[in-house]
Amino acid sequence: MLLQIDEPNAGTIKPETPSYAIGIDLGTTNSVVAIWQNGKPQVLVDDLGPLFMPSVINTPMGDLRSTKRMMHQPTAIISGKHTALTAAQDILKTLKKRAENALCHEVQQAVITVPAYFDDTARQATKDAASLAGLEVLRLINEPTAAALAYGLDTGKEGIFAVYDLGGGTFDVSILAMRKGVFQVLATGGHTSLGGDDIDAIIAKHFGWDDHLKARKAKETLARGLNEELLSDLCQPLIKKTLTICNQAIKDAAITKQQIDGVILVGGSTKLNSVRASVKEFFSQEPLTNLDPDCVVAYGAALQAHQLTFGTDTILLDVIPISLGIETMGGIVEVIIPRNSPIPIRMAQDFTTYENGQTAISIHVIQGEREFVKDCRSLAQFTLTGIPPMLAGAARVRLTFSIDADGLLTVSAKEHETGTIQQVEVKPSYGLSAEDYALMLKQGYEHGEEDLNNRLLIAAKIKAEQLITQLESALSLDAQLVDEDQVNDLKVCVWDVKQNLQTQDRLSIKKACDNLALLAQPFAEKRIAHAIKQKFQHQTI
Repeated sequence: MLLQIDEPNAGTIKPETPSYAIGIDLGTTNSVVAIWQNGKPQVLVDDLGPLFMPSVINTPMGDLRSTKRMMHQPTAIISGKHTALTAAQDILKTLKKRAENALCHEVQQAVITVPAYFDDTARQATKDAASLAGLEVLRLINEPTAAALAYGLDTGKEGIFAVYDLGGGTFDVSILAMRKGVFQVLATGGHTSLGGDDIDAIIAKHFGWDDHLKARKAKETLARGLNEELLSDLCQPLIKKTLTICNQAIKDAAITKQQIDGVILVGGSTKLNSVRASVKEFFSQEPLTNLDPDCVVAYGAALQAHQLTFGTDTILLDVIPISLGIETMGGIVEVIIPRNSPIPIRMAQDFTTYENGQTAISIHVIQGEREFVKDCRSLAQFTLTGIPPMLAGAARVRLTFSIDADGLLTVSAKEHETGTIQQVEVKPSYGLSAEDYALMLKQGYEHGEEDLNNRLLIAAKIKAEQLITQLESALSLDAQLVDEDQVNDLKVCVWDVKQNLQTQDRLSIKKACDNLALLAQPFAEKRIAHAIKQKFQHQTI
């Protein structure tokens, strides 16, 4: 297996000219635009005030809110003619126009933030919406990563930090490390449908209201101390969910809470006293709040836009949230890029054919945390053709997974003998819902041991079947190389392996295969010697 990490624009320093690459926090409730000016990130201000605007689309059917939650299904109609894609396009177009008014200059480039748990579909939809709005996306950056950048963790400050990001519609937590100029995400976790909107829904249900906007105003009133205790009681189940996710992220990062040097709060929902108190208690330290949680993500995006425009010595390594792999024989998933691997990344692994004379291989790209394809998500399928007909296991096919800095995946397959290449950019037509994400990770943990045992059993059966096929093929061609008693012994041993294949006992299957392989070794040696003799007959060496 090969590993290669590429950092876009590494070493590229552009001339010091005014930069109009902006940073955009495309939020569920509000969106913010910032730019790097006078040595620091600032929220842009135009005639209408700070570029901190509600992520709302006015339609004849009423206001369209929280469309970011639908970005995993960007082309689904959500109101009238509007889709999540067109809604995001309209918001970005408005942000672009207001940024140009504030700067008195055309804006063509942007760094846009997305939840760490946005999948390929949602990320690609965000880029497409920006393109339709007239913006070139320099990079998509995860929201917790942007927040950490804004706190200056990229300027030489070393240590391990947790970013707790509770916004209007999503929750993310990231564990990050800054060591000697390398800014790396160690682990990430989250929920694509867990945030302030859910608090509003809880309040609305408590008071028996249908109007969530009324509930949002009530939340703000309660948060001002009029009934903080009631708000805290209502929020606790949601807060507990976020802390459970935090705990898993810490385990994934292979650290303890005591090793965390600081906790950064992001998102408007972290302004609630009940949230801050719970986070303080969980991490046993006062969280960092000196930057506005509503603006900190946009600040980080503006800093990243500046770095990509003018260059930086800092290496930023984000991670993928869900493992990626392919389907192999028996419906088993072979992971190519494990969950929490740093991106951008390129990883390659060699595979071979299963049957004699096989001239094509079907590549099925899978996303998930389970051992079997049936329990994971299908991303793409394509076929590599033109493989020279050979014995099973003789061909070499190199499969390469490449994930760019935006988290978008390209898969390619190359056959070594002919150089034939097939490639596919993975752009699934549907995304993962919040429930899909939560269930995918939960089942991965709950069924890990069971899945592994089943995988080992199926792998043992596949190996046994291959051994039987190869031996029976060899006997049909070269049985004359050994005496009749040896042939009968081999056939008896083959029968024993077939009998064990009917059981679910992996160790018995393995033991029968080992016996057959040992018994077949003299026959294999004679076949090799015979083949060499035939090859070089009548030749002088």
